[in-house]
Amino acid sequence: MELDFIEILKVIFLGIVEGITEWLPISSTGHMLLVDEFISLNMSDAFKEMFFVVIQLGAILAVVVMFWKKMFPFQFRDKTQPTVKKDTLSLWLKVIFACIPGAVVTLLFDNYIEAHLHTPFVIAAALIVYGIAFILVEAWNKRRKPRIQKVEDINYWAALAIGMFQVLSIIPGTSRSGATIVGALLIGVSRVAAAEFTFFLAVPVMFGLSAIKIIGFGFSFTGTELLVLGIGMAVAFIVSILVIKFLMGFIKKHDFQIFGWYRIALGIAVILVFSFVR
Repeated sequence: MELDFIEILKVIFLGIVEGITEWLPISSTGHMLLVDEFISLNMSDAFKEMFFVVIQLGAILAVVVMFWKKMFPFQFRDKTQPTVKKDTLSLWLKVIFACIPGAVVTLLFDNYIEAHLHTPFVIAAALIVYGIAFILVEAWNKRRKPRIQKVEDINYWAALAIGMFQVLSIIPGTSRSGATIVGALLIGVSRVAAAEFTFFLAVPVMFGLSAIKIIGFGFSFTGTELLVLGIGMAVAFIVSILVIKFLMGFIKKHDFQIFGWYRIALGIAVILVFSFVR
């Protein structure tokens, strides 16, 4: 099947949606599934299921590029003797520690969740519930000072707690970044540190999920399918660079309540559309 101009526009639009919603705590998967209800790619269901996950690699690569110096655990003092940067290596060990609960739950329940819970009303409910959570948590945070100001100060128990909250993101509409940020805020992590740890946490999580989806789909991609993936990832990468810069600047001066209100409004809109329009 050849990729016509309309299909290319659809892929570009999906890439933009992914690049924006992957890092804002408003659920990228929820938005992608909802967009597909109205602007559906002319591809097989199996490919689209895989595409909605693998396209996120473009967004993840944006994090790797932007935080490369902080993520790369080696620094070269000369041409032959690399030394391990202990703080960065320690941070990565905490990230891996935080990934364990989500990895176990995903391997056990991912197929069931996709078969039964990837519906507009589940997405709407998750959007609303976590929207309310953001508003309540941020209102509570105004009366206290974060005890963990920097991402380097997150210990292993705090990382595990954040990882437990990440498990909630297996429900579509929850938002992986949203669940981890809410969890981090609840245990006393600052907004900036919570967002940054979420960025780090996304790298192994999304590489792992993408590998699972690609293996499940098989490696027999057509030329059109490879082009769709390439365009989607490239657009998501470019948009993610801009969104991450925006978010890191925004949360230094503002809280996350606006995203909570957005989630609630979107959730209500989804319920109305799928109850009375479709």
